[in-house]
Amino acid sequence: MATVLITGANRGIGLAFAKHYTSRGDRVIGVCRKSSKDLEATGAQVEAGIDVTDGKAVGSLAQRLGNSRIDILVLNAGILERESLGSIDEAGIESMRRQFEVNALGPLRVAQALLDQLAVGAKIGIITSRMGSIADNGSGGRYGYRASKAAVNAIGKSLAVDLKPRGIAVFLLHPGYVATDMVGGTGDVTPEQSAAQLVERLDTLAFEQSGTFWHANGTELPW
Repeated sequence: MATVLITGANRGIGLAFAKHYTSRGDRVIGVCRKSSKDLEATGAQVEAGIDVTDGKAVGSLAQRLGNSRIDILVLNAGILERESLGSIDEAGIESMRRQFEVNALGPLRVAQALLDQLAVGAKIGIITSRMGSIADNGSGGRYGYRASKAAVNAIGKSLAVDLKPRGIAVFLLHPGYVATDMVGGTGDVTPEQSAAQLVERLDTLAFEQSGTFWHANGTELPW
């Protein structure tokens, strides 16, 4: 039985992760700003009140966990805003800043705060997006989301290098176009389908592949 910690676990892909891991008998720690009945129904240990942009809150998470050892860390919390060139006013810039705080700095804050809890040989899955790929950008727009996901890809690669001596692997994972509230319920796959594929990636990717960027379907993605 592995201990799995998931951020943004109260809904969407994070909730689907919690359901998947608990159903196969793993111990799940579901981290979120506000709990949900669906998350509580999974039987996961719920750690609510944790905003990944709040250093004090993230620090308190490490204190709450005490001597727990984390085998799989899923850094899933994220937000999406929409900006179009020519209409990015000061509110738009602030929106972009917020996306950086949540999507890029949030995973780094959590990973750093939980360094002492990460087991030797642990795996970290950062839920990013192929929209953070520079080579794959053929449609433009979404400045804050794209840039914040490109930034977290770079952060994930650095984490992979820095955690290599401890035998900890880090993978950048694109969930696909998932039908969640973030995209208005549209999408090609359900959260449950995406989570199942992402769990398979975390199960099968080897330590030697740490620091690489993958689609949930098993296709390696370009930077």
